[in-house]
Amino acid sequence: MEKNGKIFVAPPKNGSDFKELFKQLAAAGAGRPLGSDGFPQGPWTPELLAEAISQIDSNRIGVDLRTVQLWFQENEKGISPSNIRWLARIFGCDDSEATSEWQMELSAAQSRLTAKRRDSKKAGSSTALRVPDMPPPPMTVDDQTQPAGDLPIDASRRRQGFSLARKSEALFSHGSPLNLPASIFAGASALGFLSYIVGIHSATYSRADGVVKQVGFLWAPNWTFLFMVLLPLFFAFVIELLVFWKHDACFRLVAQGDRLESDDAWTRNVQAYSYTYWAVFLICVLFAGLFQWIGVCLIPLINGGGNYAVDWGKLAIVHPEVISVPMTIVFTGLAYLYMCLCFYLFFAGLILLHTVVHDLWRIEEASTMRPVEHRRQGGEIGLRVMRGIFRCTVLGVLVAICMKVQNSYLSSNGGDIVTWIAHDMSSVLYERHDGGNTFSYRMPTHYSSLLVAISTCIVFLYGSIRLGVGGRFRVPLWRMSAVVGLLFASYLLIDAFEGFSILLGVGVLLATYGLFDPEFGRWRASELGSNQSVS
Repeated sequence: MEKNGKIFVAPPKNGSDFKELFKQLAAAGAGRPLGSDGFPQGPWTPELLAEAISQIDSNRIGVDLRTVQLWFQENEKGISPSNIRWLARIFGCDDSEATSEWQMELSAAQSRLTAKRRDSKKAGSSTALRVPDMPPPPMTVDDQTQPAGDLPIDASRRRQGFSLARKSEALFSHGSPLNLPASIFAGASALGFLSYIVGIHSATYSRADGVVKQVGFLWAPNWTFLFMVLLPLFFAFVIELLVFWKHDACFRLVAQGDRLESDDAWTRNVQAYSYTYWAVFLICVLFAGLFQWIGVCLIPLINGGGNYAVDWGKLAIVHPEVISVPMTIVFTGLAYLYMCLCFYLFFAGLILLHTVVHDLWRIEEASTMRPVEHRRQGGEIGLRVMRGIFRCTVLGVLVAICMKVQNSYLSSNGGDIVTWIAHDMSSVLYERHDGGNTFSYRMPTHYSSLLVAISTCIVFLYGSIRLGVGGRFRVPLWRMSAVVGLLFASYLLIDAFEGFSILLGVGVLLATYGLFDPEFGRWRASELGSNQSVS
């Protein structure tokens, strides 16, 4: 039979396993182009088949020749789910319906081969029990030349050593979803208790210009609200999205893959970001943690000076009767260690969000011959992924806002952070001016908060480009983008003009509502839909 200028053989559906089915099709040359005389050109060879699979447009990786050679050999090696898709394209002669039929036939044949192999192993184990002195079978050349992509999953995992990427991903995806958020909350609570014990939970000092400022640990939102509310929520949303992708969405999109093969593919995707995880770990621990603690806390505490604003970490310089320098060094060391580890996990969460988006986009690009209902399902999954990324983006920018607001307050003339924001709001209504900031300090937190805000928005932008352009959810995506843009603009304009807190308050309120309703109208639409169905 001829289809698209190639030899087409319909799926036999005779219950044969993959080895039997593949042998028949390779001998018949199924999927090979017809010759100029209209007759078949001959059977497949490993070289010809590997070249044909690698020439498929949507197959950017290709297939290894050794893998194809294993299909031709008399062994128990089957075919991986990713290669089933490409082989079905060959046997289906680039016809969508025929390719879909061959995918089902090849998947069923591989399942039968797996069952036959399992039964033979059970029979072999019972024989081994009867003959305990029988030596194990020798390793064949096929076992030595098997490519990493078709290795058994347990064997490939045994070959892997320590991986920071896999360990970081495991913190999000293994165990209870409450473990990581609860740990972050517990660490912040412990620091709050310690600040109360050492006496810096609430403390004031009189600046040189006579302004009395509240610099207690519990009054600093970048050490309390950030770690007790924002980061736990951020990790909770990342975990929710990651679990949804690994255990639900991925299996619905890759219908022919079983759970073990999908888990192994995800592990390889995570491992591909290994250098990124290490780079982020070194920056967070060495620069944001150790070097910043030495420059901002340790050296000023020992030598004095440094032109940094006085806060709870440098209170011992101006009020040694409240807390001693050695006690401050220990407390700030613990606080900065906790902070740098938390922010490494924060950036690791952003990397995982990028991995989910890239994985979804890769699957969508590779599945060009998908039925309409599967494409619709892919759009729904993409929208849910973007909802999760939007929530994480909002929380990430709020984290940056907390950091910048605290630093801006320390250089302002406000007595405490709440009063300072309230006076800024009222200054627009009553035209009251406080003369601006009278002190100019070195503020490394401004730079680190900018890194947090930009990194978070880049992940949202990447997801919008990969999943939203040309999609069916442009309106919700534009609403999300507008809120993210407003929130980022309000971050940039903190303390830039009098009344900035009004713009900041509007952005924060919209962002907070977006955490509950990311599509900004989804609840109303669902309510209208239910009313229409009832009527």
